[in-house]
Amino acid sequence: MDAPIARTALGDLQGAWRDGVATFRGVPYAEPPLGELRFAAAQPIRAWTGLRDATEHGPIAPQLPSRLRPAMGDFRRAQSEDCLTLTISTPAPDSKPRPVLVLLHAGAWMTGAGSLDWYDGTNLAREGNIVFVGVNYRLGALGWLHRSGIAEGDAGLSDMIAALSWVRDHIAAFGGDPDRVTVMGQSAGATSIGRMLMLPEARALFHRGIMQSGGYGRGAYTSVMAGERAGQFLRLLDIDPEAGNAAARLQAVEVPRLLEAQVELARRNARFAYPGTMFMPVFPGAMTLDEMLGAIAEGADGKPLLIGATADEVHAFFAADPALLDPPHDAVVRRFGGEAKLERYRARRPGGSVMDLLADLATDETFLRPAMRLAEAVARRGGAAYAYVFDWSAPGSRFHACHCVDLPFVFGTFDAWAGAPMLAGGDATQMAELSAAMRRAWIAFVHGDEPWPQHDVQQKRVMRFGPRVGMMGWLE
Repeated sequence: MDAPIARTALGDLQGAWRDGVATFRGVPYAEPPLGELRFAAAQPIRAWTGLRDATEHGPIAPQLPSRLRPAMGDFRRAQSEDCLTLTISTPAPDSKPRPVLVLLHAGAWMTGAGSLDWYDGTNLAREGNIVFVGVNYRLGALGWLHRSGIAEGDAGLSDMIAALSWVRDHIAAFGGDPDRVTVMGQSAGATSIGRMLMLPEARALFHRGIMQSGGYGRGAYTSVMAGERAGQFLRLLDIDPEAGNAAARLQAVEVPRLLEAQVELARRNARFAYPGTMFMPVFPGAMTLDEMLGAIAEGADGKPLLIGATADEVHAFFAADPALLDPPHDAVVRRFGGEAKLERYRARRPGGSVMDLLADLATDETFLRPAMRLAEAVARRGGAAYAYVFDWSAPGSRFHACHCVDLPFVFGTFDAWAGAPMLAGGDATQMAELSAAMRRAWIAFVHGDEPWPQHDVQQKRVMRFGPRVGMMGWLE
C-alpha cells in the first residue's frame, strides 16, 4: 500500500500506515517558539515546499520526570523548545468528513505530550471512524509563566488555541470535519478546556468537550496570583522582576536552569496534603468555585460536555509521598478542619490509613465533587452533561482508582502502559472489556450520540465504570 499523503494549504505531508490507520507525526501547527518567540503567544506556521516527511515524532516540550511516575511509570523522548507539533491518526486522508477528536494531554502543565504512545489514537480512529489529533504544547515556565511586561502572552493556552485553529483550517485534508470537533482533556487538559470555554475566540473552535479529572477545586488562578508566583520564580533565577532588563535576562536563561528553578518553586510552595501545581491557565479574576463552574457552564452554551473523575484521584499523588505515611495528628486534624470531619472520612473507609483519608478528602475537594457540580451547573442551564465516575482499581496496586488510571482504558493502549504500578495485577480480560465499553461511549459522544443518559438536577445520574458498569445516582 502506498504511503498516505495529506495535501494541506500549507504543503503536503507523507505519513505511514499503522494497524490500518494513516498516522502523521511531528506535524507543525505553529512557528517554533524560539528566540523572540520564547514566552510569546503562538504564531501561525508558515507554508513549506515539497513533500514533508511526517513519519516520526518530533521532540516534546522540555520537562523533568512526572511526580506521578511511581503510579504511572515513566517515558523517555527527545526534548526541545521546538515542540509545537501534532500527531494525527485517521482512517484515511480523503474527503470523507469524519468527526474529529483533539487531545490536550495531562501533566499539571509541567509534563507529558500528546505524542506519547500512552495517547495513541489508533484504536479510536479505527473503531470510531474518527480523526484523532494529539497536541504537544509548551510546559512549565516556558508555557505558563505569567507576569505583565515579562511574559504575558499566555503562551501555553495560545498553543492550544493555535492547534485548534490549525484543525479548523486544515483537518479536512486528513478526512476530518472541521464543523464536528470534540476537544478532550484530562487533568491539566480538562482544566484548560474549562478556561477556553470562557473565551469566545477559543470556544468557537470546538463543538463538544470531554473533561476528565479536571482539577477545578484548585480554584481560579488570577493574574495577581500568577504575577506573584512569576516574581518568586524570577528571583530563584537571580532576576529582579522589577528591573527593566528582567524580560531580556529571562530570555537568556538556558532550559536546564529553568527546570531546576521549577523544582525549587514547587518545593517552596508545597502545602501539607494538597495536590498543588505551580502553573495553570490564568482566569479573568477572583472567583469562588461555584462562580468558576458557572462561568464554564455558561461558556459551554449548548456544547455537550462529558465530565467525570476517578474515585480515588489523589492516591496517585499521596501514596508515594513519605511525608504522608505517618503525619502528625494535629496536622491531619487541621487539614480536615476538625476531628468531626476526620471521623466522617474514617467511617467512609474502614481500616483506611491516614494517608487514605487525606487522599479521599483531597479527591473530593479538588476533582470529584467539582466535576459533579460542573455537570449540575451545565444541566441547570439546560445544557447536555454526561457525568461519570471511574472506580476500577488493580488488585496489586496501592494507588486504588487513582488519577490517570482511566487513560489506558479510554485509549486501549495497555501495551504502552506495561509495567505501570497502578495497573499491577489487573485481569487482562476484565480490563479489555472495560476498555471496550469506555471506547464505545467516548466514540458515541464524539459522533454526537448519547453515550448514556444525561445528568439532570433532580436525579443526578452518573455512569459508573468499574467492576460493574451502569448508571447510579450521585449523592454528595
